[in-house]
Amino acid sequence: MVIGPNGEKLGIKKLEDALTLANYAGLDLVLMNQGNGVAVTKIMDYNKFRYEKQKKLKDAQKKQRETSKEVKEYRLSVTIDVGDFETRRRNAENYLKKGHKIKAFIRFKGRQMSHPELGIDVLNKFADALSDVSTVETKPQLDGRQAYMMLAPKK
Repeated sequence: MVIGPNGEKLGIKKLEDALTLANYAGLDLVLMNQGNGVAVTKIMDYNKFRYEKQKKLKDAQKKQRETSKEVKEYRLSVTIDVGDFETRRRNAENYLKKGHKIKAFIRFKGRQMSHPELGIDVLNKFADALSDVSTVETKPQLDGRQAYMMLAPKK
């Protein structure tokens, strides 16, 4: 079965006749489906067909990446130093610019548990430092021995 360049059915033809038609049109004869009894071929520009197929595949992968954004976790400390804080802020900012979400958390150790407000202050400071590129999705909250919050990139 041969299909013409404009989608019209040319009928069942021999291989030599189909190749002659394709050469006459200046295009390629492409096997579309190896059926049970009748093979379906189409007269088309194969390079253009391959290019469009790759383009569709790339678009599908791009959409899939957009839907499966990751959540990056950043562990902070109640006694975090300025340099460490800035490094985590910078890394988180780059990650937010890529469109991913961030979970910042503090795990309290020993006597730190008696003053969880210090850890929540550090999380609020972290959110304020990233306020130009992110919005707070989940406010800082205490969960057992840790406090956490979620940051989402600004639209």
